[in-house]
Amino acid sequence: MTVSADTTVVAPEPAVPPAETTFQLLMREFLSSRLAILGLVVVVIFALAAILAPWLAPQNPYDLAQLNIMDSKMPPGSESMEGYRYWLGTDGQGRDMLSGILYGLRISLIVGAGSAVLACMFGASLGLLAGYVGGRIDAFIMRVVDLHLSFPTVLIALMILAVLGTGIMNVVIAIMVVEWAYYARTVRATAMVEREKEYVQAAECLVLPRRRILFRHLLPNCMPPLIVIATMQVARAISLEATLSFLGIGVPITEPSLGLLIANGYEHVLTGEYWISITPGVALLVLIVAINLVGDRLREILNPRNRT
Repeated sequence: MTVSADTTVVAPEPAVPPAETTFQLLMREFLSSRLAILGLVVVVIFALAAILAPWLAPQNPYDLAQLNIMDSKMPPGSESMEGYRYWLGTDGQGRDMLSGILYGLRISLIVGAGSAVLACMFGASLGLLAGYVGGRIDAFIMRVVDLHLSFPTVLIALMILAVLGTGIMNVVIAIMVVEWAYYARTVRATAMVEREKEYVQAAECLVLPRRRILFRHLLPNCMPPLIVIATMQVARAISLEATLSFLGIGVPITEPSLGLLIANGYEHVLTGEYWISITPGVALLVLIVAINLVGDRLREILNPRNRT
């Protein structure tokens, strides 16, 4: 038996690690900030608390059968006659403040997220149309946007709610009308840059429908600034809803949000029952700050020029 001298052993090539996807890169950049992680954790905790409010809340604060007027204005940590422990105290109607905050978070998050989604859909569509088509359509839409942004947002919302009346859906519509112009202006600026690139010109040479060019080609490339604007506008919508509810023209009293809880306790601050207004105010402040922390980090990641 003979062995050929020409036999050579080829060493196996080292395995090449798979390249990181864009999503993995963004997540790694996002998780490198402790403040952003803290903000995201707080937002997730508040969202879960709002979803699970019927199971987490010690009582249904808006069920009259569960309220006892004898337990009204009890300070934090007090115990009721039935043995309930009011960790955050009660308000003037004997309502558990912890339960009220958990249920109030649901309304605030629904209004904030719902209005942001509707405003994003409407404003982004107009911004894409103005940025791609240009000409008189662009000039008309932008003049409407400039006129819209020249008025105070609270004043516009007050005028709309004066016509529509109170209600959760009416508040969502009012805030949507207030916010859509920010999306339109941002998307229009991005679309004007993207329409000059080769992939859009190639789609035009193939005589693709305009709707497909707008929503299949331009819109995905306008998403980074749109995501940042949407995150910021959720916090803005929650704070605007709280302002409207504090003024008494927001959500109805039967389904109060954090703003209405603050308004209910405002008259008791000077009499010493500070917790009735302070506790929902702190919850609202923490929620808005946490959302802004997430939005600031997304803005830094998606626009490296904003990094410090």
